[in-house]
Amino acid sequence: MILRLALALLIAFSALHVPSGVLHAQTEKLEVADADTVKTVLERHAGKRVSVVLSTGQELSGTVSKVTRDALHLTELAGREFFDAVVPLDKISAVVIRVRSR
Repeated sequence: MILRLALALLIAFSALHVPSGVLHAQTEKLEVADADTVKTVLERHAGKRVSVVLSTGQELSGTVSKVTRDALHLTELAGREFFDAVVPLDKISAVVIRVRSR
């Protein structure tokens, strides 16, 4: 009886602590059209985590909150969870998007 309870607890604990990426190993496809700009790619990834490489070489990772005509609003910054960032679109050199997991 105790062994069954311990086994059930172990299974429940494991299920709760396995990263969701492992459970749902989907591959998101990044598609870029001829007319795409940094702005349109970021708009399509609203609510998702991205990294942007700035013209200074600095990289910021966070969740795309909003994209305006001239700026990107990132929330939940990696390593700075209590901070948001507003980045001028003309200062972004690259957008890095995770499309697969191991």
